[in-house]
Amino acid sequence: MLSVSTALRDTAPLQVLPVAALADNYIWLIGAGREVIVVDPGDARPVVAALAARGWTLSAILLTHHHADHVGGVAGLLAHHAAAHGAHATVPVYGPAGEDIAHVTHRLRDGDTVEIAQPAARFTVIDVPGHTRGHIAFHQAAAEGAPPRVFCGDTLFATGCGRLFEGTPAQMQASLDRLAALDDATRVHCAHEYTLSNIRFALACDADNADLHAWHARAQALREQDAPTLPTTLGDERRVNPFLRTDAPAIRAALHAHLGRAVRDRLDAFTELRAWKDRF
Repeated sequence: MLSVSTALRDTAPLQVLPVAALADNYIWLIGAGREVIVVDPGDARPVVAALAARGWTLSAILLTHHHADHVGGVAGLLAHHAAAHGAHATVPVYGPAGEDIAHVTHRLRDGDTVEIAQPAARFTVIDVPGHTRGHIAFHQAAAEGAPPRVFCGDTLFATGCGRLFEGTPAQMQASLDRLAALDDATRVHCAHEYTLSNIRFALACDADNADLHAWHARAQALREQDAPTLPTTLGDERRVNPFLRTDAPAIRAALHAHLGRAVRDRLDAFTELRAWKDRF
């Protein structure tokens, strides 16, 4: 087990902010004082603008997987930092050991810990294959005055989950189970604004879910104000996300009606639910 650490120092409370990028991505900034950690920068330009607006300096980059809309801005951010602070001012880049990603300086596996001095932050790495073979998530435990958080890339979405581009349904189900086992209060910081589309599908397979209808109204209101629907919480996701509710009688009944047969088990239910969503 790897522990990547610099001495943690007390700083101002962490701010966690989404930066909209590309068509529907969010790049997460984790900042305090004048330092900021950037998660999944698919594009350098909006991050550079956000750093300039807040007077922040890049201190680390966290990457969940290799897709271009998550890593495409890394080279630009490193170049911007070097131009501003000199070539000697290196920035650590943390990413999955199981994927070949340029500029990664620290390759991480399940159970590894990352400790960053400025801003003071500690993350535990969780392997969550499915969307890609080597996908990881970064879990941040609760701290005084701050909730637990998980930065989960394209594995768990608000009211949905990622497509299976490289992994198997069994891998994705196991990955979602690991995330769903985290505390109810855990903030879910995924990487796309897919929420309304995901809700439309959830309503097709869980039509009588009162929590889902309430969330639909709330999410619509947020998007009408051009506000993010993220982060959600794991407690909320367990109530409204069909991919975390494959045992629910309503989901099983909807799958039976859709398929014309009863599903055999949880894996069969997840596999068919994901295939239904792919064609929805």
